[in-house]
Amino acid sequence: MPIVRFYRGDPNAPKPTMGAHLGSNAIITCKGKLLLERRRDSDTWGLIGGGVKNRETEAQAMVREIKEELGIRIPESRLTRLRSYGEPGRIAAFQDGSIWRMVIVVFRLELEEEPDMQISAESKELRFFTKEELKDIEIVVTHSDIIDDWFVNT
Repeated sequence: MPIVRFYRGDPNAPKPTMGAHLGSNAIITCKGKLLLERRRDSDTWGLIGGGVKNRETEAQAMVREIKEELGIRIPESRLTRLRSYGEPGRIAAFQDGSIWRMVIVVFRLELEEEPDMQISAESKELRFFTKEELKDIEIVVTHSDIIDDWFVNT
């Protein structure tokens, strides 16, 4: 049973019980391939990232999440802010009953070479995908439009 279920624009999605949740995610690419993690909480593939903590900027949160989820350090200056996704129908419903509206700030990070990465406790797998390979995997619904937008605009 998943720990979290994600919704985007679904009229049957549960109504938020909590305030809006600010998160940072990254489009991390290397040689034309996109890095995704297979999440433990939902067994779906998603972008690297997570929630912004108090007293953090979105970019600081992204640097922290990259370190936590991949085991690599990058300077904040390597990130390029792309855009925010915050429409009201972007929802995360957790097993504990909390339901959040999600606002996601997306960054870009281009890597010259595939780094040695360490899988965190939040992930089952880390992998770089071609655009074609993405058709064969289940992507977190709250990230699929972000990924689609990236490939349309590149």
